[in-house]
Amino acid sequence: MRVLLLCHSFNSLSQRMHVELRERGHDVSVELDINDAVTEEAVSLFEPDVIVAPFLKRAIPRSVWCATRCLVVHPGPPGDRGPAALDWAILEGAAEWGVTVLEARDDMDAGPVWAWRSFPMRAATKSCIYRNEVTEAAVAAVIEAIGKLEAGRSEQEPVAANPARGWRGSVRQSDRAIDWARDDTVAVLRKIASADGSPGVRDHMLGRNVFLYNASAAGFGNEGARPGTAIARSSTSIARATCDGAIWIGHVRQVGVENAVKRPAAEVLADVCGDLPYRDGPADIVYEESDGVGYLHFPFHNGAMGVSACRRMLAAFKVALERPTRVIILAGGAEFWSNGLDLTEIETASSAADASWDNINAIDDLAEAIVRATSHIIIAAVAGNAGAGGVFLARAADEVWMRAGAILNPHYKDMGNLYGSELWTYLLPRHVGMENAARIVRARLPMGATEAAELGLADRVIEGTYEPFAATVAELAGLLAGDGAIDARIAEKARRRAEDEAEKPVASYRAEELARMRRNFYGFDPSYHIARYNFIHKVAKSRTPVTLARHRDIATRASQTSTKALREVLP
Repeated sequence: MRVLLLCHSFNSLSQRMHVELRERGHDVSVELDINDAVTEEAVSLFEPDVIVAPFLKRAIPRSVWCATRCLVVHPGPPGDRGPAALDWAILEGAAEWGVTVLEARDDMDAGPVWAWRSFPMRAATKSCIYRNEVTEAAVAAVIEAIGKLEAGRSEQEPVAANPARGWRGSVRQSDRAIDWARDDTVAVLRKIASADGSPGVRDHMLGRNVFLYNASAAGFGNEGARPGTAIARSSTSIARATCDGAIWIGHVRQVGVENAVKRPAAEVLADVCGDLPYRDGPADIVYEESDGVGYLHFPFHNGAMGVSACRRMLAAFKVALERPTRVIILAGGAEFWSNGLDLTEIETASSAADASWDNINAIDDLAEAIVRATSHIIIAAVAGNAGAGGVFLARAADEVWMRAGAILNPHYKDMGNLYGSELWTYLLPRHVGMENAARIVRARLPMGATEAAELGLADRVIEGTYEPFAATVAELAGLLAGDGAIDARIAEKARRRAEDEAEKPVASYRAEELARMRRNFYGFDPSYHIARYNFIHKVAKSRTPVTLARHRDIATRASQTSTKALREVLP
């Protein structure tokens, strides 16, 4: 079928939907919901059989849904209506939630239900549940609904809805306001989790009005302090007393400060938190061992790897290499493996160009160390999504084991035509071949695990959600470490590395990439700096990129790449 994805932004759910529908043979194009006239034009150009709206912030115009069937993904069970369904579910401690695929009508979220799925809720942030349970449920429900359309179904039988549900408006700050004197730790964490990502919970902290994000239980008491009081700091976070314990606040955004962005709390409030006692905060790098395998977990916030993160990861990796293991698993986090550069850190630096340069060199140091490691077999276990330099950092490992539901965005160009580094000019041709490398760097489209394995970006695809994936990785890694042939394999790896180095040193690839990156950062073309600003400050796009809106790209150039085209961009 011809499927038009209509979305407010091409977010993680929209990307997963794009991948899943294309893998099933559907002809898919994307239009960002900019205004009614643009949407109407997109429908006229593409002439879709069905419009799927995985992520919208306003109603589809009547002129569109009257002419073409529109299936809307609502992150709530049948009968639930309103723009903040998941926020309310977390805030009110729902034990079970769901996703409904319904047909657009005049009354928002009130059309005929085509499919739905339910799932148990867990104690997690809104963004984490959205990227996992909601995404899995939405994909399954949309595939079911489209299957019904393909089978010729035109109407749906009524679905029983919980009468207690119905229209709920947006969650106001007053609905989430923390009563520090009465709310226990669980209640405080739930309120902040319900606003994670956006908009945050407004509060007063150390004399500043801020929005709170990324909270976690501290694991120690309130030190007898009045609830709400800041009682400790770490390198990134600030601990606050609750009525029955304490929590860490990981990130804040200042209120009333022009262009303020979400940053680590201890950095934003550095001028007023310096007298607080220092304690070790939530760990963003954790090492553990089992059955001859070392595991490096690095659940960096939003997958961003700034200078400090990269340097600490490099130090942890070097320590892991000294351990008496034979396999190292680079495990990333549940939501993201890595998204490369920390664009927020760069945006808030006194010199964005200098910060970009420092960051790309720090992540290149890590990539080079992984490539040069010849004492172990290195596995990148990609459970969460990965983008830009994070994809190629994973490919620096000997093998990439990818969760079936993870999404890769193996390109840089949407960020102001960045050239990219992380040794991609060495790693891509080596692992995927020149023809596939050309396809990957030109396409600028999200990629699922199946396609990644077919192209050579992944070596193994593992089914299941995060916990089953982690269990399978541990089982396979243990078998690999105990394999009697592993020493021979490591020796062959060292031989191949020496052969590649003799042909062209890794340092040469890196120097050539960085020469191009320097022009991105310091050159006359400001595209990267503009694109980064727009991304960080969530400036709405004025048009849909033609790489997504195939109906607007007459030549559909994205899929017509060649080996010659890649050679034009390789140094």
